[in-house]
Amino acid sequence: MPAVYLDNNATTPVLPEIVEAMQPFFSAQFGNASSIHRRGQQARAAVERAREQVALLVGARPAEIVFTSGGTEGDNLALFGLLAQLKSAETDHIITSTIEHHAVLNAAERLRELGVEVTFVGVDSECRVDPGDVRRALRPNTRLISVMAANNETGVLQPLREIGRIAAEADVWFHTDAVQAAGKMRLNVDEIGCDLLTISGHKMHAPQGIGALYVRRNTLLSPLLWGGRHERGRRAGTENVPAIVALGKAAAVASEWLEAGGPEQMSAARDRLENALVSEIEAAQVNGGGAPRVPNTTNISFAAVEGEALVIALDLKGLAVSTGAACSSGAIEPSHVLTAMGLAAGRARGSLRFSLGKQTTAPDIDYAILLVPETVARLRELSPMWKPRPAAV
Repeated sequence: MPAVYLDNNATTPVLPEIVEAMQPFFSAQFGNASSIHRRGQQARAAVERAREQVALLVGARPAEIVFTSGGTEGDNLALFGLLAQLKSAETDHIITSTIEHHAVLNAAERLRELGVEVTFVGVDSECRVDPGDVRRALRPNTRLISVMAANNETGVLQPLREIGRIAAEADVWFHTDAVQAAGKMRLNVDEIGCDLLTISGHKMHAPQGIGALYVRRNTLLSPLLWGGRHERGRRAGTENVPAIVALGKAAAVASEWLEAGGPEQMSAARDRLENALVSEIEAAQVNGGGAPRVPNTTNISFAAVEGEALVIALDLKGLAVSTGAACSSGAIEPSHVLTAMGLAAGRARGSLRFSLGKQTTAPDIDYAILLVPETVARLRELSPMWKPRPAAV
């Protein structure tokens, strides 16, 4: 039985060349990057080389990259760290969207509990934030706008440049969670106009537990962790050198892939899968398919099918997909992203996310095209809700 993995938005396999790059730092080059002896300086050099590689991926200066444990810490450092520095005489106000990852949504809710005013702007039926809604949400006490680059469930890209211009005109800080965009599309922090940008290694073929936060020069942040002066005082704690090296290598691999036309090839494979499933399965629709998306992601709803049951049935046949964000797996409520787009609860619960990776092959796509329609048909036979379209006479 094939073993096909199409859940790369949840996590990606660590590529062999990335494993090879990090391996020496578990053994021969084990030094603490803060030590001044030779082994320590070898580790320090590796950390700074990785910082350069990550900076190149997003068009930043190396000194603007802070290594973190991943996307959640990066998002929290951006929101809490920035607002802690502002110390306004009046109540602070932030703007974010209803489709953010829970690392931003729950951080915003916690800030609200602490007295910060929060506005959650909605999205249209294609999962896009209207920059006009962001502009209309501005207040005299608005300090921060946080809107993700690419949605983790639908892959839909947000209008960051327009939002960046709005933030600049209003003299408001702008953060974007680019966890699902980094390594899949070209990013440049100056073109976006953001002050802070979050990435996570395990979404781009580095290990879990490593990420980075871009912090524009002269942006003051209070650290979440207090201790040594690591990461220029922004993130205390001994650096995880093997993981940092892996993230740097992953960024370098991604940069080469972007230059070699990787996104175009990946989107062609995604479109082949998407078009085949929609054409072969009655009452299947792409969620967010009319908007620009990252090249690896499609979210498709199947009427009269429970997404969780479909995920399990496909997994038993060797195909790994998901109903949405891995951190929300098992939730009783339908996806907050799909319901924000206006999907009915039943339709939202019948949606699957297929997300490709650099390791995805043409035979992987072929297998999904073969397996998904027959599995949907089998589950629909058991569903009292399913009423097939009458055959044409």
